[in-house]
Amino acid sequence: MRTFNTNEMTQQFDNLFMAPARAYMTLSIDYSEKLLKAQLDANKAYVDTGIAQVRQLMSVKDADGLRSYMESQQKVAKDLAERVKGDADKVVSLQQDFLQKSQKLTEENVKQAQAAASKMSKSA
Repeated sequence: MRTFNTNEMTQQFDNLFMAPARAYMTLSIDYSEKLLKAQLDANKAYVDTGIAQVRQLMSVKDADGLRSYMESQQKVAKDLAERVKGDADKVVSLQQDFLQKSQKLTEENVKQAQAAASKMSKSA
């Protein structure tokens, strides 16, 4: 009669299923954290810019002040467009990094599963 080693089965289950799931979840949480931080930073910058513009507009007292304010809007629009582009580039970079790391993780897990299957077929 053959006895089963439950510790070995538990270890194999952990190696084949749970460890890869934990690794992927860790990667996903790290990505989500970075993405959320990027979004919060961008939102704060946009809100700060908006508030600064409203404050500047409220300080307009005459035609020269209005002209000066309107001229400064071109720079604000340019700066804001550059900020939006930079924020978009940051998000794309985060997504590419996540994709590369998840593909690498998948490849490693497939190799590990193939090695385990090969080992199991040789012992059978």
